[in-house]
Amino acid sequence: MDFALTEEQELLQETVRSFVAGECPPQKLREIFDAGGGDDAALWAGIAELGLSGLIVPEEFGGAGLELLDLALAVEVMGSACLPGPFLGHSLACLAIVLGGSAAQKARWLPGLADGSCVGTVALGEPGDRWQPESWTLDESRDTVTGEKAYVPFGERADLLVVGLAGGGLGVVERASGGVSASDQDGIDRSRPIARVEFDGAPCEVLCAGPPGVAAASRLYDAGLVILAADSFGVGVGLLDQCVEYAKTRQQFGFPIAQFQAIKHQLARIGTDLEPTRGLYWYAAHAFDHIAGEARHSAALAKAHITDRAMAAAREAVEIHGGLGFTWECDVQMWFKRAMFNRAFLGTPDVQRERCAALAGW
Repeated sequence: MDFALTEEQELLQETVRSFVAGECPPQKLREIFDAGGGDDAALWAGIAELGLSGLIVPEEFGGAGLELLDLALAVEVMGSACLPGPFLGHSLACLAIVLGGSAAQKARWLPGLADGSCVGTVALGEPGDRWQPESWTLDESRDTVTGEKAYVPFGERADLLVVGLAGGGLGVVERASGGVSASDQDGIDRSRPIARVEFDGAPCEVLCAGPPGVAAASRLYDAGLVILAADSFGVGVGLLDQCVEYAKTRQQFGFPIAQFQAIKHQLARIGTDLEPTRGLYWYAAHAFDHIAGEARHSAALAKAHITDRAMAAAREAVEIHGGLGFTWECDVQMWFKRAMFNRAFLGTPDVQRERCAALAGW
């Protein structure tokens, strides 16, 4: 049995890595992060041109037709570079319509999402940290929705919002149809701003009304956990790379601090804590598409453990950078805040471990 990536998957990661290095070097990332909007039109156009905006959209609708593992592998590279933009919410919006849309709904929305001309996002969370489908309260009546969603990625800019509905269903709201207002919500990660979105009789088209819609919502939630786990793994890798380079150049007592045993131990600890978790998100993504009975448990476990490991790496990175590590001027803070976002979004590790226990019948 081969547990390695395929040549195509390795090429995908290398392509994304080359794009990120060329189009979003640290200086540009800093400019976007300092501006606070988390958006860059040229960067998004490049993502769309590479076909990443439609990575999991079927080929018949203009996408690449790949699986969740392929998407997660691309997200890992984006996380390692702290790439800003709407990719997280957009990818989940694509997947929601792939999972729950009718043939007509897919034909209507997926081509625009695939080519990036339409930016999508998901509005799942509600005030009080209600993330899971069974806790949603947004009411759909007579093809309209009224209520509030919180923590919506790029909620002020997205053209299409996939919303979580009371009873665990999903619906699609087009901003241009009216009845949608959004306000900036104070978030920690400036590479991915969030918003509070209010719906006042906004036209809403339900995806697979009834039980199939509930199943789509549950699978969408699991996919979100996997994507966040992959992004967090990338964040940890990016932090480790920065720490290694800093340790080689930072001089103390006339020597690079990389020669000090304490620093070597810290770097080794980050690597040995992080690297074994790679298989968690690989397996969770694979299970999502191929082992339905293990998909929910593996997704929750990957999200819980990897986001915790990324936060531990972020704390170690701050320490290695010394007093500089606590400052706005140090790039580490951007990755640190992304790790914090990933840990909280869609439910903290404690929430996910409780889900794991419940799914195991404990």
